[in-house]
Amino acid sequence: MLGRLSRADYIMSKKPTDTRTEAEDAALRERSRAPTYRKVRRVEPTESPGTPSAKAPDPDLGEAMIPKERYTSRGFLQLEWERMWSKVWLLGGLESDVPEPGDYICTEIGRESILLVRQADGRIRAFYNVCLHRGNRLRPTGISSADTFKCQYHHWEYGIDGRFVRIPDLDTFPQGAPPCRGLKELPCETWGGFVWFSLNREVGPLAEYLAPIPQHLNPYHFPRMALTRDITVEWHCNWKASVDAFNESYHVQGIHPQLLYYLHDLDIQIDCYDRHNRYLIPFGTVSPRVRKPPSIPDPIKSIMKTAGMDPADYDEPLENLRRDVQLHKRRTGASMGRDYSQLNDDQLTDDYHYLIFPNVTLNVHADDLMLFRQRPHPTDPDRMLYDVWTFELVPGGAERPARPKHQYFRHGDKSIGLVLDQDAQNLPGVQDGMHSAGLEGLWIGSQELRIRHFHKVLMDYLGSDADEAAAKLDGR
Repeated sequence: MLGRLSRADYIMSKKPTDTRTEAEDAALRERSRAPTYRKVRRVEPTESPGTPSAKAPDPDLGEAMIPKERYTSRGFLQLEWERMWSKVWLLGGLESDVPEPGDYICTEIGRESILLVRQADGRIRAFYNVCLHRGNRLRPTGISSADTFKCQYHHWEYGIDGRFVRIPDLDTFPQGAPPCRGLKELPCETWGGFVWFSLNREVGPLAEYLAPIPQHLNPYHFPRMALTRDITVEWHCNWKASVDAFNESYHVQGIHPQLLYYLHDLDIQIDCYDRHNRYLIPFGTVSPRVRKPPSIPDPIKSIMKTAGMDPADYDEPLENLRRDVQLHKRRTGASMGRDYSQLNDDQLTDDYHYLIFPNVTLNVHADDLMLFRQRPHPTDPDRMLYDVWTFELVPGGAERPARPKHQYFRHGDKSIGLVLDQDAQNLPGVQDGMHSAGLEGLWIGSQELRIRHFHKVLMDYLGSDADEAAAKLDGR
């Protein structure tokens, strides 16, 4: 063979074809069309008493490939810390975990550990969790209460207001005590029953940062919900890979096939705002990717039973079921101690799914909330911490359940539920693939608009030079 071809022709014959012909492209498009479907009936904007339901205009974010190195580069991880994590407001914990003076939450973000402490005047204040003597951490991660914060190394002691209480043998320090009053304080505010802090001492007001999220989510009255699960799992992926996984429904057909009999994964309303975004997913219906089942699918039966409906008594067409669940909950909610007065009908069944930039994902429902906090590893772009907080609405007059204990484990040690297990099992492969020479970058479609918007906001913080600067830091 080599004798019949020139060396150049032989090499070219072994190279893969980089482009498709027009005929190949047309055939691929024909095989790959999205299913046609009838749109789900949604409430009109005027029918929503609290949460805005109107579609926001789609931003023009282009079609460029997203560099894969943003998920693998240590330099990019460093820039994220310097230019983004240290500038924004961050979710720290639950107000209900610090009801009394001296109660505190110790939380971590990247390389920093932060104390969120209830004060005698009722405020919550944030401090770096570090002794000003020789850098020892004052408290381990978790929730507890203290009269003072005494360093276990040399017993330097601080009040719950951060001020010095006692420095043993201060007379042996010729330079005296540090010139400050005590622990370094950080901005701290509350919203939605949550405690927020920022590593940026010049950060603007929390309400300004979160807008328009409070307007959208205040009607759910999160403080009326009780925490039912509190876990942290170590995942083998970049924190953004986790954010991406919950920012689109395109993957349902592949990773969560059982949900095709529970929700409509194509008729999705995507709304992008300044920093944050959302999509609205119809529940209680069937995806057009599957054949209409002869009877009510088991996943939808669970929706009916939770609403107090008996599937055996339902004889309407399946396409009416979502509407009828809404009507039933509207009719019976008050008698069950559930106040839906500020929610529209769609909110009684559907998933109003939000991303609070940079790392808080909320699956919001009338009777429950699933909140995910995606935290970066301090030094390894291939690892992250995945926090899961679930909440259930406590009916009026009912007793709140006891707080669950926090659990911490690695992926694979325990199940976190079928759907989340499916995501967790998939993401390490995604992360490994980001390192492959066979992948140039992320090829994003319109169903993944929230991912593109997320990267736009991220780069607004990091700057247009971030990809190039990260490459220099990596020595690439």
